[in-house]
Amino acid sequence: MPPPGDSTESPGGGWVAAVSGCEVCWKRSGAVMDEGKSGRGESGAGRSATCAPFRAALALALGVAAVVASGCGEKKLPFEPTVSPTPNPSATFTRVQNEIFTANCAIAGCHASLGPQQGMSLAAGAAYGNIVRVHSVERPDLNRIEPGSPDRSYMVKKLRGDPDITGLRMPNGGTLTAAQIQLVIDWVQRGAPQD
Repeated sequence: MPPPGDSTESPGGGWVAAVSGCEVCWKRSGAVMDEGKSGRGESGAGRSATCAPFRAALALALGVAAVVASGCGEKKLPFEPTVSPTPNPSATFTRVQNEIFTANCAIAGCHASLGPQQGMSLAAGAAYGNIVRVHSVERPDLNRIEPGSPDRSYMVKKLRGDPDITGLRMPNGGTLTAAQIQLVIDWVQRGAPQD
């Protein structure tokens, strides 16, 4: 759309509008025209003075957008457990079994010995052999527990409620605390030993 009072398009393909503070600048063939003026353009110093605030605001906006975008996808929510460089050495399978599986998972209708969901009993004496290096039924490309790799362990993803899981977050009908999930993560990160 050409500025008021001038209906001529530039040979390069028309008019370009740029917002500058409260004014609208019209650029055509190296000239800037303020809206409401006749078809005569300002050039040189007039262009710089008129569009300088726009350029500064644009540079600031692009800078802020770059900083925000650089952190996208890397930050976890404050309550979301993280994989730490040094897992807690007290995160043992015995603790995972007693504090997580037996108390929350190895119950009737879930992962008890009789009729366990997905064929995965988490009852004491059976859980370790059913999860460590065993392919997930819902995501066969992942093991239920991949020793040393919490982010490649489907069970960890199910406990956290990661967006790439199939079905519901576990345990069904309740959630674990961040500390309980961290216990499982630390145990997996330690190599998922049967200790």
